[in-house]
Amino acid sequence: MAYTVLMVEDEEDCITPLLPYIQSRGYEVKVASTLRKAREYLNQGVGDIVLLDVLLPDGNGLDLLHETASLPTRPSVIVFTGHGDIEMAVEAMKLGATDFLQKPVVFSQIEKSLQRAAENVALRRELNLYRQAQLQSVDFIIGNSPIMRRLYEQAQRAALASVSVLITGETGSGKSLLAKAIHKMGPRANKPFVHVDCGAIPASVFESELFGHEAGAFTSAEKRKLGLLETADGGVLFLDEISSMPIETQAKLLRALDEQSFRRLGSTTEIKVDVQVLAASNRNLRRMMEEGTFRSDLYYRLKVVDLEVPPLREHKEDIPELVGFLIRKNNPRRGTNIRNVTPRAMEALMAYDWPGNIRELAHAIERAMIFCDDEAIDLHHLPYEVQAMPARQNSGPSKAPRTRSGRPD
Repeated sequence: MAYTVLMVEDEEDCITPLLPYIQSRGYEVKVASTLRKAREYLNQGVGDIVLLDVLLPDGNGLDLLHETASLPTRPSVIVFTGHGDIEMAVEAMKLGATDFLQKPVVFSQIEKSLQRAAENVALRRELNLYRQAQLQSVDFIIGNSPIMRRLYEQAQRAALASVSVLITGETGSGKSLLAKAIHKMGPRANKPFVHVDCGAIPASVFESELFGHEAGAFTSAEKRKLGLLETADGGVLFLDEISSMPIETQAKLLRALDEQSFRRLGSTTEIKVDVQVLAASNRNLRRMMEEGTFRSDLYYRLKVVDLEVPPLREHKEDIPELVGFLIRKNNPRRGTNIRNVTPRAMEALMAYDWPGNIRELAHAIERAMIFCDDEAIDLHHLPYEVQAMPARQNSGPSKAPRTRSGRPD
């Protein structure tokens, strides 16, 4: 694949020998003698690799190096100068330069630097394609409201950094869906995603489930069992409702995360693991810390990045998109061909406050599709509490429903 080299240089005695040499190595070359011209090229997307002089007629080349970091297609930058020193080289590398070369440049050196820069460009392109493919496979529509776009951007950064993430939010708001999206967006997407429902594991067997055990470790341990932490090695361990984890197990989990190793029950052998830990809770962990039921050191170890999933009532503008996604998802599974929602049904969906959040919405749409024989979901297909919401709003202050006798029920 051919790459374009943008040579930002104003000295003809440097350009004249370098230009034909770089072209002879299969690169297309553009020359900019000023920072202004270089910025024009970069803003047009020209320049996979930038060969950057430091002293230019209209400024310092390191300023341009700093700017390239925020470009959508970030180029690889090789800094070269006849006035450099160790301090400048260190600064250039901190700003993201691939290489730092002294003038006069030796052809063999520039060739090796260009090869390394081209490898970086190829890797970035491959990662971008991979991320796009992963995003297309995410079974989760985040929505286009500002609050959800911001959450998605933060989740992407946490995914790519492969750090521990603490996800909070009300029941049904989509915490586990966000955890799966983080897994699919990150570098561990092809590795295991192990979902641990902490609230469903009895306290008496929690350690065995998490860390595994050797045969004979306890009375019923007839053979070796791999724990969930070991199963997730190389991938993502999602601890759902971590507030339910016994305090004793919390201490052992903290040690395992800090040392990236653990022992199975009944064993003295340390097992090394590499996992990204995602944890979720709908309870107030800070209050639990004050009460002594959740360890503060584990809380801060998990909370490298904290993401709060807002309740659906705070981003109702996303409901039409969510409804469309849910219909498209359920049509093949149910053998239906529903294409739309009537205006009065959408009005009811938008008016309801969704105390059960996205999970409740998903169940409401599934229920509506079961009773819908047409191509559009109508008001009467929705759950009764959702149907009633527009009527309540139009009738003013709510009154107690009456029975046929006229008395409040």
